[in-house]
Amino acid sequence: MTPWQHKLICHQTAYIDPNADTEWNDILRKKGVLPPKEKTQDEVEEEALEKQILLEQESVVKIYESMTLDELDENEDDFSEEDEAAIEMYRQKRLAEWKATQIKNCFGEVVEISGQDYIKEVNKAGEGIWVVLHLYKQGVPLCTLINQHLSELARKFPQTKFLKSISTTCIPNYPDRNLPTIFVYHEGEMKAQYIGPLVFGGMNLKVEELEWRLSESGAVKTDLEENPKKEIEDKLMSSIRSTLPTRKDSDSEEEN
Repeated sequence: MTPWQHKLICHQTAYIDPNADTEWNDILRKKGVLPPKEKTQDEVEEEALEKQILLEQESVVKIYESMTLDELDENEDDFSEEDEAAIEMYRQKRLAEWKATQIKNCFGEVVEISGQDYIKEVNKAGEGIWVVLHLYKQGVPLCTLINQHLSELARKFPQTKFLKSISTTCIPNYPDRNLPTIFVYHEGEMKAQYIGPLVFGGMNLKVEELEWRLSESGAVKTDLEENPKKEIEDKLMSSIRSTLPTRKDSDSEEEN
C-alpha cells in the first residue's frame, strides 16, 4: 500500500464507526487500518462455552479411546447424546480394525488343496497375504517332517496362509526327485522356492531352521535373532578344526 493510499483510507475511516459490522470495516481490519473488532459480552461468553464443551468432549474421547468394543457397549448409557456420534465413529473404527486383524489371523493351520484350488487359494489369496505352499507325497519321510513343522509354524503365524498339496495333484508329472518343494507367494507373486531334499538339509531339519528360512523370504516375522543352523555349522567347523593336525604337530612328526 502506497503512502497516499494509506492517507486516503485513514481520511475515509474518520467518518466510519470502527465497531460497525460492515464489509468495508472487515477489509480495513485485514489491512491493519482498523483494530480488531471488540467482542461483545455475549460473544465472549459463547466462546468460553464452546471451549468448555470442547474440553469436555476431549475428556470423553480420552475415556472411550482406551475402551474395547465390549466396554463401549457396557458404558453406552454413561455418555451424553452430544458424544454419541463421536462414539459411534470410534466404534466403527475399532470394529474395522478388529475385522482387519481377524482376516489377517484367520488361518492357523495347514490346509490341503488340489490343483483346482490353486488359483483361488494362491493367486487370489488377497491383498497383503503371504502364502506358503508345500508340495509333498505320502511315504517321503522328509515331506512328513516338513508337514509337521509347517503345522507348528501355522499356529505360530496365523496371519500367513499355509497350504499343502500332493505334488502330482497340484502339478501333473511333477518329479519326485524335487520333493519336498516349498513355494512362497505374496499377493499371488512367487517370492521364493525351495526344491529338493538337499536344500532342507535332510531329516536333521529343525522347525526353527525352517522358520528362519521362511522369514528370509518374508513369509513370516520371526522372533529368532539369528540363523539357528549357523550355530550348528560353527560347532561342526570347530570340531573339524580340532581334529586337524596343527603345524607344530606336523613339524614334530617330521623331526621324528
